Amino acid sequence: MLYNNTQGIGVDLVVLHGWGFNSELFNALIDDYKNQYRITKIDLPGHGRSANVDGGLDEWCDEIIKILPKNPILLGWSLGGLLAIKIASKITISRLILIASTPSFIQTSSWEFGIDADNFEQFSSALQLNLSKGLKRFISLQTKDKSKLKALNKAIEQYPATTQALNQGLEILLNTDLNNQFKKLAIPIEVILGKYDTLVPVKISHWYHQNNIKTYVLDAGHLPFLHQDFALPQCLKLSIIRAILNFGETDECTSGCYYGVKIRLANHEKCSGYSQRT
Repeated sequence: MLYNNTQGIGVDLVVLHGWGFNSELFNALIDDYKNQYRITKIDLPGHGRSANVDGGLDEWCDEIIKILPKNPILLGWSLGGLLAIKIASKITISRLILIASTPSFIQTSSWEFGIDADNFEQFSSALQLNLSKGLKRFISLQTKDKSKLKALNKAIEQYPATTQALNQGLEILLNTDLNNQFKKLAIPIEVILGKYDTLVPVKISHWYHQNNIKTYVLDAGHLPFLHQDFALPQCLKLSIIRAILNFGETDECTSGCYYGVKIRLANHEKCSGYSQRT
């Protein structure tokens, strides 16, 4: 059984965390958006308060699907984004939001937008020597907000992942390539990347652009949703509209289409700290 908790009112939004962490990672985001969305957070198999689930990518996704609301927005960070892509290929969801994620994390001869497999294994092995200490160190490099750090450090200590789940998660990250499935998705997709992310290179924004995916780049590392300027794309749309009303259109405007609403993007660099790759 996978732990899950739902808060808020509005359209269903489900959030999936990454390797080694747990859903408490999203508590600040939930507090910010629970008046706009009905948000369900889920601990991945063997993470946090969830039991282990034997198998790999498909088995993990099938367990998550069992508790999803109908036709939700699915948000996945890091490994959670990989799972979200797979889930979107299995069932109907209304929208997909990827945060610091990619259809394939590992670099190959045909995929330049990943990281070297040996480097990734060294990184993960170093973390596993002392998972709690490693994750805390990782978090401390992503945000200087002391209140966030305190809450996240507490969650890391209180809800550790099992050894089985850590090994399964690494296997998924190292051996999963969902490029073909990703390209077949016929739903709105948005991607938010960190400019200084060492696990998901920012140059993947060009590949997303080539596949007509709205992509935003934030001055952050691998956890852009901890950045003070983070905003969900739907709210970013409202910020851009306000910017147009406040600043007016300029010669540098580019066209954009958000969920069927055609708008002009003006002074977009002033909106929520994002730069947009269109």
